Amino acid sequence: MIYKNTLDDITSEMLNGFFVGWPEPPSPETHLRLLENSSKVVIALDDETNQVVGFITAISDGVLSAYIPLLEVLSEYKGRGIGKELVERMLKQLEDIYMVDLCCDDELVPYYERFGMMKSNGMLVRNYGRQSGY
Repeated sequence: MIYKNTLDDITSEMLNGFFVGWPEPPSPETHLRLLENSSKVVIALDDETNQVVGFITAISDGVLSAYIPLLEVLSEYKGRGIGKELVERMLKQLEDIYMVDLCCDDELVPYYERFGMMKSNGMLVRNYGRQSGY
């Protein structure tokens, strides 16, 4: 597995199979745009197939706060420690930031607690009609 903090040589053709279960998933082209517009990214590449198999993004002001909106590993690659490595690498990139926040479903709280994160309350708005990014 190769981990990268840049999108050098990453194309939309390398971003298939993500956003499983989303009613209106972003296209690979939109996926690439959201990666490009993120403050920080970590990409996991299968070094045999040269396909992206996982990613994590952060949006930050670069001073006090950062938010991790997306972490995903392709289902056939889960259970190999890729998600753990992505989170650890992202938190390392953000270690000088005062607050690093993310929202997750209740069943994922124990997963993120392993990284020293603590459960908190959050509020959100979801515009499901905009889920595809168009």
